[in-house]
Amino acid sequence: MKTSHAQLFIVSAPSGAGKTSLVRRVISDLEGVGVSVSHTTRPMRPGETDATDYFFTDRDTFEKMIEADQFLEYAEVFGNYYGTSLAAVQQSLSDGNDVILEIDWQGAAQVRQKLDEVVSIFILPPSRATLIERLTGRGQDSAEVIERRTEEAVAEMQQYHRADYLIINDDFDQALMELKAVILSYRVRKSSQALRHAGLITSLTR
Repeated sequence: MKTSHAQLFIVSAPSGAGKTSLVRRVISDLEGVGVSVSHTTRPMRPGETDATDYFFTDRDTFEKMIEADQFLEYAEVFGNYYGTSLAAVQQSLSDGNDVILEIDWQGAAQVRQKLDEVVSIFILPPSRATLIERLTGRGQDSAEVIERRTEEAVAEMQQYHRADYLIINDDFDQALMELKAVILSYRVRKSSQALRHAGLITSLTR
């Protein structure tokens, strides 16, 4: 039985699909929804803030958290760990706040093994050419890096079928509206509304 009206959403996308920009706008525009802050063992970069960008954790502490099964999902990327705290997500949901996890399909699979009621959303670019243009437009990477990231993006996009919802980010405003629509539709489900407005429903029906 669900004890909170809040919902956990997973948003996955290849690099260059515009996922982060869409999620930031959703958080800005909708009340009661936030992004889970991940733990990581990588060093803090200039301009970053602990507990805002990441929970910066030493490797020994992170591995002890793994042993204690404290992560919803985690992965090691280029020698550094990244993970989502199970307790933090559960606390946010218990407080009545919707939570968005920005993770790949493998992380999403780990989450589904631990939590039943999860909604997954996959974001795709309108074409491969647009994806490459977006990756190239950043102007920060060499041709070799862009080629590798494109190959990784294609491998990621092949997993779109694992998601519950699929959004094509061609027009940003349209994609934003669709992402909001998924979240809002879950807020007005009968089961969620019955918990959110239990007092009102009781006063109206008794």
